[in-house]
Parts: sequence; C-alpha cells; structure tokens
Amino acid sequence: MQQKPYGKAVDVWSIGVITYILLCGYPPFYDENDANLFAQIIRGEYEFDSPYWDEISDSAKDFISHLMCCDPEMRYTCEQALAHPWISGNTARTKDIHCLVAPHLKKSLAKRNWKKAFNATAAIRQLQMLRLSSISHHAASTSASS
Repeated sequence: MQQKPYGKAVDVWSIGVITYILLCGYPPFYDENDANLFAQIIRGEYEFDSPYWDEISDSAKDFISHLMCCDPEMRYTCEQALAHPWISGNTARTKDIHCLVAPHLKKSLAKRNWKKAFNATAAIRQLQMLRLSSISHHAASTSASS
C-alpha cells in the first residue's frame, strides 16, 4: 500500500490480521469507502471492541498488537512472535469461542459478498449507460451525415 519493498514484516502483519479475524470473526479494518479503509490500515486504527473481545485474553490482544504495529521496525519478528507468551506459554483462556466467533464471521463474509454484488451491479449499470451513450452518439452522427 505504501509502495515499499515487501519483506517478512508484512507477513507478520498479515498473521496479526488473520489472528484478529480468527478470534473475533470480523476484520480489524472496515469502511465502505476504500480510501478510508486504506487510511485506517496505514494508521493502524483498529480496536478490540466489547463485547466481541471480552472473552479474549489480554495476552492474545497483546500478541495481535505487536504483530500489527504500524512501524515495521517496531513490529515483532517471526522469532519474537513465536516466543510470545500467548504462543509459547499457557496464557490462552480455556473458553470455547467458536459459538461467539462463528456468527460474526458469517456476517462479515455476507457483508463482503453483498458489497461485491453491489459493486458488480454498479459496474454493469455504468457499462449499460456507456453503451446507450455510444449508441445514441452513433445514431446522432449517422443522422447528421445523411
């Protein structure tokens, strides 16, 4: 997004995003407007919203925060991530969160599919308008030359 060389730090950030989604069922960044969405991502603006994150351990949140740090120099390395207590220790809660996460994940996927369908419909409508405009322009130029 920032046109910088791709490295392992980007992979670590991606693992943070995936972990976030797996623990709560929705992505850390969302906006209907792509420019706003990209701005959120670049600034690292995300939250651990209640009640969705209430049952998730502070250790898991700390792990994600270190992986999704905006500054690649400050972001955890792969080695640091593997050494984090949430991964290497016994800090994860024993609560089954599947029943909490699954509905949010389904809703998030449905919202994404709806947005794709809406964008496809808008694109088709735009193409139809261009086609009608082209036909109208062609008809006008044909009748003017007669």
